[in-house]
Amino acid sequence: MKSGSFGVIGSRRVPNLVLRQAQRSDIGVILELIHELAEYERLQDKVVAADSCLEEAIFGAERFVEVILAELEGVVAGFALFFPNFSTFLGRLGIHLEDLFVREPFRGQGIGRSLLTAVAHLAVERSCGRLEWAVLDWNETAMGFYRRFNAQPLNEWITCRLEGSHLEELARQEF
Repeated sequence: MKSGSFGVIGSRRVPNLVLRQAQRSDIGVILELIHELAEYERLQDKVVAADSCLEEAIFGAERFVEVILAELEGVVAGFALFFPNFSTFLGRLGIHLEDLFVREPFRGQGIGRSLLTAVAHLAVERSCGRLEWAVLDWNETAMGFYRRFNAQPLNEWITCRLEGSHLEELARQEF
């Protein structure tokens, strides 16, 4: 992880919970968590990530992504996957939280809160201007969870995306 990170820490809120930086040997479990998240979000058909892609993004020469794993009594219970972004208005780096997921049997125990708090801690430690993420509009449970921390939904912003053949088509055009 980048400066201002942690190796392994215990949670003060959740007994026997350990938050730790993912290691190269965790790639398989990270991919499992991604598949479980996709199933929860009803997006299983969108997952094409492979171990090698994740390994390069998380542990390659240029580390683009960071992962914190939450383990409860030695069992991986969830994860947070995030990366830096930049605010031109603030003139500062921020953190984009791409995934925050807790496996179903472990929900309601404070693990999600511990993961979110750990990422917020890193954002402050790194002098980031903000921590941002997206939430599906039907996911009332997640929205309620985030509201408890005074997270503000940005209803005036709509996320746009180009991917696959549409991205390739635009890239082939002259600029």
